[in-house]
Amino acid sequence: MDILWTLLTLPYAPVRGLTALVKVVAREAESQQYNPVNVRRELEELDRAAAAGDITPEERDRGQQQVLDRLTRPAAGAGRTGTPRDGAPGRPAPARRGNGAGRARRGRGGGP
Repeated sequence: MDILWTLLTLPYAPVRGLTALVKVVAREAESQQYNPVNVRRELEELDRAAAAGDITPEERDRGQQQVLDRLTRPAAGAGRTGTPRDGAPGRPAPARRGNGAGRARRGRGGGP
């Protein structure tokens, strides 16, 4: 059965490989983005550019704030709390109906 399943899903192998590759690249990019050495290097680069007069102190402050915002915001795909940006609590989620808990379930016996 495993051989048959492998043969039937063989055309999808490139898609599975590409998906795995994208996951690896995304994980590496995220680890580089949040690596403390890289963050410190970015902040020092901003300080050097400001000291050399290449950028204004306001631009340096904006750059530092961007780096800090990147570190403090939740990662993409993280669970959302449902609260608006201003911090006020959001409305509770509506109750789900029709979950099927009261329905009779059929077993293997084939009964009604």
